[in-house]
Amino acid sequence: MLLVGNGRLITRSQTTPYLEDGAVVLDGEVVKEVGTLADMKAKYPQAEFVDAQGGVIMPGLINVHTHIYSGLARGLSIEGNNPTNFLEVLEGTWWNIDRHLTLDGTRACAYATVLDCIRDGVTTIFDHHASFKEIPGSLFAIKDVCKELGIRANLCYEVSERDGEEKCAQSIQENADFAKWAQEQDDDMIRAMFGGHALFTISDKTFEKMVEANNGMTGFHIHVAEGMNDVYDSLRNYGCRPVNRLLYNGILGEKTMLGHCIHVSPAELDIIKETNTMVCHNPESNMGNAVGCSPVLQMYGKGILIGLGTDAYTHDMLESLKVLLPMQRHNAALPNVGWCEATGMLFQNNAKICSRYFKKPLGVLEPGAAADVIVMDYKPFTPFSDANIDGHMLFGMMGKNCRTTIINGKVLYKDREFVNIDEDKINAWTMEQAKKLWGELNHCTY
Repeated sequence: MLLVGNGRLITRSQTTPYLEDGAVVLDGEVVKEVGTLADMKAKYPQAEFVDAQGGVIMPGLINVHTHIYSGLARGLSIEGNNPTNFLEVLEGTWWNIDRHLTLDGTRACAYATVLDCIRDGVTTIFDHHASFKEIPGSLFAIKDVCKELGIRANLCYEVSERDGEEKCAQSIQENADFAKWAQEQDDDMIRAMFGGHALFTISDKTFEKMVEANNGMTGFHIHVAEGMNDVYDSLRNYGCRPVNRLLYNGILGEKTMLGHCIHVSPAELDIIKETNTMVCHNPESNMGNAVGCSPVLQMYGKGILIGLGTDAYTHDMLESLKVLLPMQRHNAALPNVGWCEATGMLFQNNAKICSRYFKKPLGVLEPGAAADVIVMDYKPFTPFSDANIDGHMLFGMMGKNCRTTIINGKVLYKDREFVNIDEDKINAWTMEQAKKLWGELNHCTY
């Protein structure tokens, strides 16, 4: 049993949202009780004490869309790659990288990503993987790393026809095999979705194969209308818009999540709402790729469940939040919109998305919820409580404020040091894999 205390406690619970000198008691994989530090110490004197040292104790953060396969790209420059549009970004950078990823490269990407997430207080990720050089076993390799390091994860592989029929068939099979394994294991730490790249690289014939292979095991996770090429392809080749294609092919539903949804029409938003399909927004990536601004405020107005991801542009969810709000205000040319939507996406909607896959409640500290807790180094110099915590997070905190991360009741990162994880050894091996990958991409030795 763990007792995390000596700090300001933000629970995100309706019953006890804030305690000035609070503590949370963890019993195995779940939260047992929250209360004042004095009360909890008196009630659970045998519990191991985790000292927050005056920081902010809060639920672990959730990222509902990332890409582990980009984990070795930090600092990479590919010779001759100078993209002028989104498709050239994909072809020159990301598809180029994933076409060179071996299983060891995939494992190295997973190590790099998960360690960064834990450091930034992210305790749950939804990943969308691609490694077209070596597809079979890739999701299982990622799963092994996630279990070794202790993060909670929902995994899928992106089906695509971009590298031919055989690779497409392998990607469908990898999804099906992993979804079946996850269903049989029924492990609340590892879940599965059925991935798809984007509609412009998937034909209706392939959608039919995906639905058949999935056989109702799980929902789909697919990029939708991220760039206008997706819209043009659907209109030109199928006579309808992207969301309509998904509807006709049986992809939509309450367990399906659509990534980006930038160039969607009001009628498409109605379809997303009526099918109870989820959406994930990735503001920094959208700006970096110059693909446009997702109509987040309009989705909120229609009651669509939309969460916040990063598309692996960062692993810091607070950084993503800081970009989301001004991006929406800039797009709307209104300085008084988006606050509740932005904070709601990260702190409420991401947890709601998780509830469609994970059994225990996430994103909240209350009895019965998952024992996912982080401690942030933050000493406010203005009034601080549950009434204005989001303002403090937006303007005062970053992921690097995280000093302690506990996932599923296990202390993985304490006082800025990993616990029972040999970071230096992992980084050394990851560096070897990165050098191999970079050398192949640039035809040289690093």
